[in-house]
Amino acid sequence: MGKKIVVITGSPRRNGNSFAMTDSFIRAAEAKGHEITRFDAAMMKIGGCHACETCFKTGKACSFDDDFNKIAPAILEADAIVFTMPVYWYSIPSQIKGVIDRIYSLVVGGKNIAGKECALIACCEEDDMTVLDGVRIPIERSAALNKWKMAGTVLIPGVLNAGDIYKTDGCQQAAALADKI
Repeated sequence: MGKKIVVITGSPRRNGNSFAMTDSFIRAAEAKGHEITRFDAAMMKIGGCHACETCFKTGKACSFDDDFNKIAPAILEADAIVFTMPVYWYSIPSQIKGVIDRIYSLVVGGKNIAGKECALIACCEEDDMTVLDGVRIPIERSAALNKWKMAGTVLIPGVLNAGDIYKTDGCQQAAALADKI
């Protein structure tokens, strides 16, 4: 039986390298019978957490009503969450960081989000694999805090220009990640 998988992207480049890997993962996951819900965070209006701790007081995950409130119900229903992104300045891009920070509202709101699976697909310009630690470590630690099982990571260095990913096996690795969820 297929799982409900939420894919959250963090790149503003629709023709970029992380999107290519995302598309490969989604095609492979759908072929396995999984139900995919995709959110392209960079194309949505999502602010950071205000730490007001009024989560779910209005019936929505966040009292500040933006597009995160479209993502929150999907996360609650998901069996797995896959974050995909490039590395920006050695860290998580702001376009997806607001989503990650706002998952806090699910915890404060008393929602049980434990037991989900989590995966990461990321790429960066530099050839140094440690550059990807800026996204890998926060996702792995967030998963551990939320009691999510890390199903896998796809980390591809050395891709800058759109299409560079096709000079690597990044799309194949992303497709193979569907076997781990």
